[in-house]
Amino acid sequence: MTAEGEELAGWARMLADGTRATVCLALLDGRAWTASELAKLAKVSRPTISEHLNQLVSGGLLTEVRQGRHRYVKLAGPDTAELLEGLAALTPRREEVANSLAAVSKRDAFARARTCYDHLAGKLGVALADAMTERGLIDWSDGIALTPEGQAWLEDLGIEVDVRRGRPALRSCLDVTERRPHLAGAVGAALCRHALRNDWVTHIPGGRALKVTGSVQAFGLPVRVVKELQPAPRET
Repeated sequence: MTAEGEELAGWARMLADGTRATVCLALLDGRAWTASELAKLAKVSRPTISEHLNQLVSGGLLTEVRQGRHRYVKLAGPDTAELLEGLAALTPRREEVANSLAAVSKRDAFARARTCYDHLAGKLGVALADAMTERGLIDWSDGIALTPEGQAWLEDLGIEVDVRRGRPALRSCLDVTERRPHLAGAVGAALCRHALRNDWVTHIPGGRALKVTGSVQAFGLPVRVVKELQPAPRET
């Protein structure tokens, strides 16, 4: 076995555990969580979750943030988040059985719109990628790139893209529910920030799901799509 193969196998073993995988998926919301919060989510004891978190931090999947006596963990960065979302999208799907109205509403909201770390995902994220493609704002002919028209469009909306060192300006991320790409990278993050800042979308408490308002049409989405993205009357 090569050194590279051993490293990859070791990295994969970190996710080959239900508790550690659950932790990583929860952290796709982009927040920093405490060990107690993650223990409650994963339904394990505090010592058990601490052991798992130590493995994930030492393995480079998570980073640790300390504030006073409190310890928080979060995903190591956007590349880690996009990789996790892509892996989740490739796993065989099991049809979730929603046995209550609340469960159905939660499932539907998650599929409609949510955050994937710091960018938009679900039907909203995929619809935005489709709309920008149709309008010639992004080009897929050689990977994925923002066109000059796309750059001008962002400027017209007042969206500033923070291109940090080591992060691509634009990247596709395979959506876990739609099985099609949504937009990640610095542009994807900027679009998400803009939508949240202007209340085009708002966080639904208790997860990554977002509530979509009609104002999101300013992204150039078709009216039909915007209506489909808004919650049904029973969910409001």
